[in-house]
Amino acid sequence: MEQDVESPATIRQPKLPKQVREDVPTQIATGNHPVKRKIQRYVRKDGKCNVHHGNVRERYRYLTDIFTTLVDLKWRFNLLIFVMVYTTTWLFFGMIWWIIAYIRGDLNHIGDSSWVPCVNNLNGFVSAFLFSIETETTIGYGYRFITDKCPEGIILLLVQSVLGSIVNAFMVGCMFVKISQPNKRAETLVFSTHAVISIRDGRLCLMFRVGDLRNSHIVEASIRAKLIKSKQTKEGEFIPLNQTDINVGYDTGDDRLFLVSPLIICHEINQQSPFWEISKAQMAKEELEIVVILEGMVEATGMTCQARSSYVTSEILWGYRFTPVLSLEEGFYEVDYNNFHETYETKTPSCSAKDVAEMVNKVELPLIWSASTKLNEEEKEEEEAEEGGQAEGKSHEEQMEQNGEVTNLENESKV
Repeated sequence: MEQDVESPATIRQPKLPKQVREDVPTQIATGNHPVKRKIQRYVRKDGKCNVHHGNVRERYRYLTDIFTTLVDLKWRFNLLIFVMVYTTTWLFFGMIWWIIAYIRGDLNHIGDSSWVPCVNNLNGFVSAFLFSIETETTIGYGYRFITDKCPEGIILLLVQSVLGSIVNAFMVGCMFVKISQPNKRAETLVFSTHAVISIRDGRLCLMFRVGDLRNSHIVEASIRAKLIKSKQTKEGEFIPLNQTDINVGYDTGDDRLFLVSPLIICHEINQQSPFWEISKAQMAKEELEIVVILEGMVEATGMTCQARSSYVTSEILWGYRFTPVLSLEEGFYEVDYNNFHETYETKTPSCSAKDVAEMVNKVELPLIWSASTKLNEEEKEEEEAEEGGQAEGKSHEEQMEQNGEVTNLENESKV
């Protein structure tokens, strides 16, 4: 009984998510001072999405779109498949040519001038393999050739020619698309390593910089931004990695870029912004990520290109601006990319944009009210003075008229 009482009870722990299971030992080990967890990126700085698809049961869907599957493969697998497809078809048809020669007895009459074989100078599997390569690649060395006494060989020749053309079109097209993919064009589209928050035109703004390193421009370039942050609805539903649009000039057309020189993309933090109530201190505690997407057509090829990057809270500098990179030289503008990522500190309120707007309203409204009141009072005083002057003039005239009437009466009485 004592052993039963002293033995620890086995309690079945509930199944927890992976992130929770990883955080539990850390919190226990550090006591009441949990370690600040590093924010997991949704999109990496190089633009690659940090998402892995697991437990995909319907993998046959990849085979239904085999062309896109081959294009999306890595280069080493793509080259391996390219070589294997050609080698397999050559070996397959070479084996059939050898079987035809073996069944017809051509291999038993090698060197017999009176015997008409299906394929001249075919004396084994190696020669059949070489003839298969010559047929499919249309090389035609002339040493081995088919005769008109072999109908099955003629049919096989037609089949291999048609099938070889299909294989060439498919594999060469796949390699061409693989080579001409615009993904590498995005390597010369650069984003600033940090985003900044500062005052611009009297408003608190979130800004980042984009640039193009090539002389050939991106046609119809446009920029978008997304806020990636988990949220909980009013009904209690938890939405992980919720995506919210960040307005970077969609209403005014500023999201359409003429990307000849580096540009600073600005997001005004107003009442519609998700950062409206976030201050500098709160920003450091938030677990959010800003994903920026630059799209456009490559001028040289006309293919659509997309470049991506992201900013987590540690990469958002509050109270900074970007260092200018454009200077005017003799007859041209020069861009100094050494300062592309550089920033400098500027005076910026650490409170939220909402608090800034409230303070501005509290400061400006009394001033406007007092000025207007003072103007109204001055206008009233002037009107009263004018009315008083007019009244005095009227009373003086009336007095003169009265005096005139009195003198007239006196003269009449004397007469």
